[in-house]
Formats: sequence, C-alpha cells, structure tokens
Amino acid sequence: MNTDTLTGSATDIGGKVKEGLGTALNDKSLQAEGKTDQFSGKAQKTFGEAKDVVRNFVQERPFAAAALGGVLGLALINTLRGK
Repeated sequence: MNTDTLTGSATDIGGKVKEGLGTALNDKSLQAEGKTDQFSGKAQKTFGEAKDVVRNFVQERPFAAAALGGVLGLALINTLRGK
C-alpha cells in the first residue's frame, strides 16, 4: 500500500461525507462536490494499486520487466517516427 492508495481512500470517504451532508442540507453544489471527490479518490486509489502491481512485477521478474520496457520503448520510437 502506498500514499496514493491511502490518499485516494481518504478522498473517497470525504466525498461520501460531503455528498451525504449535501443531501441532508438539500445543497446540490455540495452533493456534486462530494461526487467529484469520490470519483477523484477512486481514481487515485486505482492508480496507487496499479503502481503496487507494477512495482511487485519489477521486483519479482526484473529481466522480464527490462525486456518489456525495451519492447515498449521500441514501439514508442517507431510510433513517433511514423513507421
């Protein structure tokens, strides 16, 4: 677990609280802000989880990760050159 995962979870929870408060106060702006925070939090949490998966892959299979990086680099170069 990394800081992106933790921060994303906290932002998601904060968004749920904001949305609930907006519903209780009948404040559409606060509800929308809460939903936006929830989306942002979930996206950041997903990004953090993806970082963990990549980190674990690189630690467990360093040669495969290096080969994959080389293939992706060549694909990027060919794409930028237009071939």
